[in-house]
Amino acid sequence: MKLSYIEQSADTMKLEKVDFFVRSKIWIEDSRGNVIFGLGRYRILEAIRRTGSMNAAAKELHMSYRAVWMRVRSSEKRVGKTLIVREGKGSRLTPFAENLMKQYRRLQSIVQTETDEVYENLITDHLN
Repeated sequence: MKLSYIEQSADTMKLEKVDFFVRSKIWIEDSRGNVIFGLGRYRILEAIRRTGSMNAAAKELHMSYRAVWMRVRSSEKRVGKTLIVREGKGSRLTPFAENLMKQYRRLQSIVQTETDEVYENLITDHLN
């Protein structure tokens, strides 16, 4: 959901339309506050799935191989399940990782839809 308002620019003294949007971030933590899964790890797994390689995924994401490897391994350790399986010189996602990604996308979609509805019902009248 977006809401617009008119802003006067000091430089040009003209009015321009500016839109408001609700944004939220969703991640899963353990009871100690350690990240289990979120958008960053989702992007890592997506890049590994697409490229077939943790090294290629790291390059694509402008991260070090070690940073990618450590995030994947820490998530695996915390959740107690394997996310990546090595295949020759590459890597592939496990069925568990594929399902985790699917369910995370679903959660993101539900949260965004609900947030948009709440925003429209509670906030938009106050910003007009």
